[in-house]
Amino acid sequence: MNRFLSKERGVARQHLLMIAALVVAGVVAAFFILRPAPSVGDDHGHGAEEAGHAQADASPAHDDHSQDSGAKSDSAHAQDDHKDHEDEPTALASKPAGASPAAAPGVAAASAAAGAKSEEEIVTMTDSQIKAAGIRVATSAAAKLQTVLSFPGEIKFNEDRSSHIVPRTSGVVESVQAELGQRVRKGQVLAEISSTAVSDLRAELQAAGQRAALARSTYERERKLWQEQISPEQDVQQAQQALREAEIGVANARQKLRTLGASVTGAAGGRVALRAPFDGIVVEKHLSLGEAVQESTNAFTVSDLSTVWVQMNVPARELEQVRVGEQATVRSGASGATAQGHIAYVGMLIGEQTRTAPARITLPNPRSAWRPGLFVNVEVTTGEALAPVTVEEAAIQTKDGKSMVFLRVPEGFKAQPVELGRRSNGRVEIAKGMTAGQAYAEQGSFTVKAEQGKAEASHTH
Repeated sequence: MNRFLSKERGVARQHLLMIAALVVAGVVAAFFILRPAPSVGDDHGHGAEEAGHAQADASPAHDDHSQDSGAKSDSAHAQDDHKDHEDEPTALASKPAGASPAAAPGVAAASAAAGAKSEEEIVTMTDSQIKAAGIRVATSAAAKLQTVLSFPGEIKFNEDRSSHIVPRTSGVVESVQAELGQRVRKGQVLAEISSTAVSDLRAELQAAGQRAALARSTYERERKLWQEQISPEQDVQQAQQALREAEIGVANARQKLRTLGASVTGAAGGRVALRAPFDGIVVEKHLSLGEAVQESTNAFTVSDLSTVWVQMNVPARELEQVRVGEQATVRSGASGATAQGHIAYVGMLIGEQTRTAPARITLPNPRSAWRPGLFVNVEVTTGEALAPVTVEEAAIQTKDGKSMVFLRVPEGFKAQPVELGRRSNGRVEIAKGMTAGQAYAEQGSFTVKAEQGKAEASHTH
């Protein structure tokens, strides 16, 4: 009976020992899991220490019941379980702080995205490909750039060479020889008007001519009689005075006809001609055949487009730098064409509402490329300064609203974001993003940009 009771007590003690070992293993595992950023060396030290304590706690029971083979086997199993639990937190502690198994794919994705972005910045091209594409490589360098002021402007007619042609008398349009847009010469007939006023003046001229002829005949007769001492000298003087008055009447009638633009000969009848005052182009036409016109009717507008005006407004704060005679560059926003001119006029009065003064440039226009109404940009040169880093203007490309230059690298070209400064004579100052002496794609930079777009599209797919 005693032996049976002793055996039961041994089994109960063995169960308690196993439960204690499991509790200790759980506490140790929780300690290492909740411990902030443990190092691998520290984990192994604590694990060995905890294992020592566990073995020390278990040693009495093992000594007391060493003769029991069943209890010894169970104790060995408990120690194996304890060792397995110690290895688990050690493996967890070897991972980086804050990292978890679920976070590993995200880190890898971010690294892949960063690598892809780096690859997108470089356009891979060999020397043979660069040569075949016609890409020319240049080197950034310092250059003298002109300091300029930029103003919006508009092309206008040269008012000194533009004329509004109006009839000098009322009448009816008998014929129209000029069409809109036609180039005309000075004195060329544009239209003819039939006028009663011209008819009256022609009748007056004819009457004055008759009176002058009669007065001349009377004078000749009186002068002959006076020479023969038949008539007194007083009669000769009176006849001479009448002749002079008649001749004045003829000259007055002719002048009136010329003032109206009519011919002094009677063959033209009551017609008056509208003529071009100078060589130019008919830019406006406001009459047609059979139309009644008045002295205020604007029949034609003829303009000499060999020169035009560029009108602009200069703010008050910049008037001191814009002077008559200064060189200016006119640039078309529509076609990109440029022309050089000089400031011909700067207004003396400042507008109350705009706080600007008018200014204009007289611009040669031999090919009629600068058409009135065209909006332009005027760049007035005010000085010259040295820019530390400049590139050719053709090298500048834009992506997502930002300027960039393609730098030459061993693999090909690299897109370099830059900040631009002044522009002058086809060169651009690089205020930020490049240094002097760097190789870049000067001619054919758009081709490099296109290749970059292809690479990004293929990478996206």
